[in-house]
Amino acid sequence: MKPSLRLAAVSAVALQAASAQTVDRITVRAAPPESLDDRPASLSLLDGPIQELISPRAPAELLNRAPGVFVQSGSGREHLTAIRSPVLTGGAGAGSFLFLQDGIPLRAAGFANVNGLFHAGFPFAESVEVLRGPGDVAYGANALHGAINVRSAAPGEGDTAFTLSAGSFDRGRAIGSLNREGLSAGLSVLQDGGYRADSGALELKGQLAAKIGEGTLRLSVHHLEQETAGFVLGDDAFKDDALRRSNPNPDAFRDVRHALVSFEQPFSAGGWEGTVTPFARATDMEFRMHFLPGTPLEENDHASIGVQSIAFRSLSDAMQVAVGFDADITEGALTEIQTAPTRFSFVQGVHYDFEVVAQEAAPFAKLLWEASDRLALEGGVRLTHTRYDYDNNTAANVVGRFRRPADREDDFTTVTGKLAGTFAISPGQSVYASLARGARAPQIAELYRIQVNQDPEGIEPETLDSAELGWRAGGGWGQLALTAFAMRKENVFFRDADGFNVTDGETTHVGVEGEATFSLHETLSLRLSGTYAEHRYGFDRNVGNASEVITDGDTVDTAPETLGTAQLTWTPSSDWLVELAATHVGDYPMNAANTVTYEGHDLLDLRVQKQLGDKLSLTGIVRNALDTRYARRADFAFGNERFFPGEERAYELVLSAKF
Repeated sequence: MKPSLRLAAVSAVALQAASAQTVDRITVRAAPPESLDDRPASLSLLDGPIQELISPRAPAELLNRAPGVFVQSGSGREHLTAIRSPVLTGGAGAGSFLFLQDGIPLRAAGFANVNGLFHAGFPFAESVEVLRGPGDVAYGANALHGAINVRSAAPGEGDTAFTLSAGSFDRGRAIGSLNREGLSAGLSVLQDGGYRADSGALELKGQLAAKIGEGTLRLSVHHLEQETAGFVLGDDAFKDDALRRSNPNPDAFRDVRHALVSFEQPFSAGGWEGTVTPFARATDMEFRMHFLPGTPLEENDHASIGVQSIAFRSLSDAMQVAVGFDADITEGALTEIQTAPTRFSFVQGVHYDFEVVAQEAAPFAKLLWEASDRLALEGGVRLTHTRYDYDNNTAANVVGRFRRPADREDDFTTVTGKLAGTFAISPGQSVYASLARGARAPQIAELYRIQVNQDPEGIEPETLDSAELGWRAGGGWGQLALTAFAMRKENVFFRDADGFNVTDGETTHVGVEGEATFSLHETLSLRLSGTYAEHRYGFDRNVGNASEVITDGDTVDTAPETLGTAQLTWTPSSDWLVELAATHVGDYPMNAANTVTYEGHDLLDLRVQKQLGDKLSLTGIVRNALDTRYARRADFAFGNERFFPGEERAYELVLSAKF
């Protein structure tokens, strides 16, 4: 491969144009653009040799290279997400982001999970799309702050390949993929000895894609057996070498099984062109809730069948309309049982035991108009109706802090929309603007897994109103994109650090994001991403616990103002590549009252890749090369500073073969 091509391949976020045929559901479903630059949206495309060079151990390592994104890795395969938001937990962390595999939501809308990305097929990813801000009207529930779509190659495209890696802390992984005409299959096996005591994991992922006529059948499966390490407690405990590798919760674990199957069928009739995609998914999980007093055991499962559809039609040479309809039905169940003795209001026994049947239907439409050679406009609206039939399998009463509602039915209807436009200033330079509203119905856990002071009647859908202005430029020197945004969210639902639910909050989110790729020399490129944002409470809340007092204008906890990454890539010859990657996380408050602060951190990684002929490559990786003491997550709850310690310096070797 020529050096210039290698530079393009390793750009972590590709700002260059991509044809509609190579961009999956996030862009294609919204409109068939000529390139990403034509979309009036903040969309980053993470592509290149993801497994061979980056070899991400967790989604955070890849996704945090996009601006506005801050994914915190927890213990093992767990994570929490922020996209133009604070790092969100509980129902907000589950329901505010839409996670997709090849365009299909990985979990049902009301049954989302904060760790939902661990189902995705990152080991087989051709690229990952990150949409920041409320999703297009072609996307409904959970695309409130943004969406992440993990794309695998089309059946039969790509290489037959094998990747084998081994590294510090007894980690090893094998990834194999087979590609024949019209057929692709992949298998990933990860064995993790664990950085901390009693925190090993075994994870299996598989994918299958087959061309059947004009349609495409896809299947993905995920199996996880994880021993989980809990928070270490105490002031700056993440800096204490005697604590950072300890595990206060050696009995904590998480076991997960997940499957998703879909069949995408294109059609053309009566001047309309589009796709219909029926799908089915199922998941079940058991895990020890180590972060709560009493460490109860949760078991949850759900199974869905559904369909997604969209159709385009040209009304004239300059105008096009798109319409679609999405629907699914889901049956799910949840239990939470504490066998440990009562601690505070966390009582021994059954906390929750319920089943829910959920139905969702969502028609949408949008109009796209090329008003002139330089100006393109679009507008759309989506109506989403959600219905929950809840069946309580235990006594409808209050036990400790836990309230178990009686059997009930709940309906929610939300209307979301978007108006946007793109204006070409000159060749290679454009601006775009958008006004959008996102909304989500409550998660089933937010409605029925409630606290003593709550009533399901008082819980309303969250809404988020967003204004955005962006500028893009590109040329022989590289690519640059800048975006300013302002958002207001109402009916905010979150769980405070004492475990109680807040149902009627308000927050504001204002910031600037940037990403750029510069060609400094024939053999040298620089990739940058950065974010400055303020995420603030818009209400007052006076409670007995001083650490949880909320004052209008305070920063939302776990919301750093500054985030940044930089990757300097050097290709001294066609068979050598060196990447120096820096990550910056600014300081942030650890509690709602802003009285405890995490100092932030800066990390440096090094990757060196050597081509061993046409078919083999060997990559050496040094993570946290400066051996910095930092926290993956810093939190304050139940009167304690709590941390997931970051890993010290670690090494990995990756051998890749392509046939």
